[in-house]
Amino acid sequence: MRRISLTTWIVVAMIAGVVIGSLNHAYWPGTDMATVLGPFSTIFISLIKSIVVPLIFGSLVVGIAGHGDDLKRVGKLALRSIIYFEIVTTVALVVGLAAVNIAKPGVGVVLTASADAGKQLATTRTTFASVLTHAVPTSFFDAASRNEVLQIVVFAVIFGAGLSRVRGKSKEVMLGFCEALADVMFRFTEIVMKFAPIGIGAAVAVTVGHSGLGVLRNLGALVLTLYGALIIFVLVALVPVALIFRVPIGLFWKYVKEPYLIAFSTASSEAALPLAMENVEKMGVPRRIVAFVLPAGYSFNLDGSTLYLAVASVFVAQAAGITMTLGAQLLMMLTLMLTSKGVAAVPRASLVILSGTLASFGLPLEGVAVILGVDALMDMGRTSINLLGNCLASVVMARWEGEFHPENARELTV
Repeated sequence: MRRISLTTWIVVAMIAGVVIGSLNHAYWPGTDMATVLGPFSTIFISLIKSIVVPLIFGSLVVGIAGHGDDLKRVGKLALRSIIYFEIVTTVALVVGLAAVNIAKPGVGVVLTASADAGKQLATTRTTFASVLTHAVPTSFFDAASRNEVLQIVVFAVIFGAGLSRVRGKSKEVMLGFCEALADVMFRFTEIVMKFAPIGIGAAVAVTVGHSGLGVLRNLGALVLTLYGALIIFVLVALVPVALIFRVPIGLFWKYVKEPYLIAFSTASSEAALPLAMENVEKMGVPRRIVAFVLPAGYSFNLDGSTLYLAVASVFVAQAAGITMTLGAQLLMMLTLMLTSKGVAAVPRASLVILSGTLASFGLPLEGVAVILGVDALMDMGRTSINLLGNCLASVVMARWEGEFHPENARELTV
């Protein structure tokens, strides 16, 4: 039993959830699956949300302050990296937003929230000014207790910048603490994910039991929308970037395909990171650039996850019957650009950011429970694109700095 992978257990749980939900919908309509199995899905969502504060805080502080004392040496590379990251992730958001509005995979999905509740939530008005003022916390602990993702991000960025100016033992102790905190939360996430099959199986059973098998067609449309958008993103963003910066695509794929397959099969960028760093360096990218850009990319350049968040958030609005104007969607995309920074490279961590964004914009969290049923399939696609985008970013930064030497590429070890 222990040899069975988590992905296999999730697939088994999904099938079991479909069977139980179908039987409930067809033969036991008087049994409320939301009452019987709903708590298991709720518990899983709550555990995911409990990860957000320590994981984002630890990861961001280490990412900002943990690159040595010579900030001048890092500054130029950091500025170029941030500019590149923001341009590419903006393209990812635009592609995701366009795809979900064209395909409309959420139309027809019925959430457990009532129509009246959906109308009431739709009256919530969020402005750019309110997002800016709300972004600054009055208290770190108050923001942490309320899982205010954006406030934690702002605090962590300022804290990391301040820590980078500290010298001596104080910096070592605090940086060591934040790094240890992030490491522990990686393990914490692994423990939580062991409960994923139960939570996902319960979510699928509740969804199918409530709406019947017809809902799976919409969830299938969601998966196809995401993968189609990811393919379009590669074609309209990553390939042109590679051509503009004269990255040899054949050579690049030769060195990146192994970590890419690891990321896809495990749905974990963290699992593929060591091999990715080794192979990109063998390709001819200097170690100092690889060591900075790849880890930084997992806080600021999650192309696949960013695109997924755009698709998933609008999907929930569509499923809830809430019509969002283009301005509201763009505002939500801006919020996602800010709150998605610092997402850890661990399986399904995007659900943390998605949950926080839905709550911030008054969208029902029941949508997360629906997405959980197919999230494992979507996670494979978005995680592999995260890895691909960050490997390309490392090569682009090396080319931009004039330090990419593919002629010195070393052979891969078998």
